Amino acid sequence: MIYVGELADIPVGESVRVQGSVAIAVFNADGELYAIDDTCTHQDASLSDGWLEGCAVECPLHAACFDLRTGQPSGPPAKKPVRTHRVTVDDGLVYVEETVRVEARELARAE
Repeated sequence: MIYVGELADIPVGESVRVQGSVAIAVFNADGELYAIDDTCTHQDASLSDGWLEGCAVECPLHAACFDLRTGQPSGPPAKKPVRTHRVTVDDGLVYVEETVRVEARELARAE
């Protein structure tokens, strides 16, 4: 588990960036916490610097939008989804459980 910080440190409509195997963005969307890989799959831009609207974040570089619940892009220019991660809150402290890396998942299926 990756320690993110105190719940009070992530106000509604804001995000924080933490480091896992890759950078991860944690968003507070209307009181619900979501975590996705921080880097846009279209081009190298930080999604934690993007604009949050409902359960979607818009990339600050070329306006690709990603659903925070699924990681799926809503349309071009991004075509590939970002990984989503499980967020837990324990006694006011926020943690992220990083999803298995895509490469590791594909290797496990091949065996």
